[in-house]
Amino acid sequence: MKRSLRLARVLLSVQYAYMLEYRAEIALWALSGLLPLIMLALWSGAGAAADLSLSPAELRRYFLAAFVVRQFTVVWVIHIFEEDALQGRLSPYLLQPLHPFWRYLAAHIAEQATRVPFVLAIVLAVWLLGAGASGWPPPSTWLLGLLVTSLAFLLRFLLQSVITMACFWSERAAALERLLLIPYLFLSGLVAPLEAFPPGLRRLALATPFPSMIDFPARLLSGGEVDLLGGLFTMAAWTALLLPLFLLLWRAGLRRYAAMGA
Repeated sequence: MKRSLRLARVLLSVQYAYMLEYRAEIALWALSGLLPLIMLALWSGAGAAADLSLSPAELRRYFLAAFVVRQFTVVWVIHIFEEDALQGRLSPYLLQPLHPFWRYLAAHIAEQATRVPFVLAIVLAVWLLGAGASGWPPPSTWLLGLLVTSLAFLLRFLLQSVITMACFWSERAAALERLLLIPYLFLSGLVAPLEAFPPGLRRLALATPFPSMIDFPARLLSGGEVDLLGGLFTMAAWTALLLPLFLLLWRAGLRRYAAMGA
């Protein structure tokens, strides 16, 4: 346990120092995730809150929470893994007594830590401009919402890791992730709360893991009504499905992996 904790601390500190070198780029990444705030302006302008049985304040809280959740569930492992596999950098990682994906996970967590000041600045700016939220839920709800946001990040990381295994069979596997981006945007709750969907489309969305990545943690973080146990069970079920699939594809991919230095 002590060795694992020491290894985790070293990985996170190294990756955090590395990410600080790119803090200007990370600031641009944070700004590129403004889609929920753009959708807030569109839905508010359309006066759609009443049609969704939401007050204007609840609609603002939802999209502001969706912005925060989106910022801390960004996953890009497929792009860096594809580059490492093509350029042979994966080979020395495989020789180390540490699964390469722990390294990638540490890089994501470090990148999230560097986002914090930029996200807080954007949330504060939105608050001061009058689109902030009145009547926010108590701190205990925030903490629970942030915890579920962390679980949503791990679920999305696992989902993209499964898709990343296609890198062992294709040199352009990242294209698959781009195709997945379309249903992710529309079924996760980024462009609209699930309450806005027709019943059939809502059932389709709930049959995918995408609402667990945005809608569920965002509604929890904003103080909305949620089925907490049902939402956590759904996340656990998708994890139980995706984790063995990832391990199976990882072993199969390693058997066919070949690169300079392997």
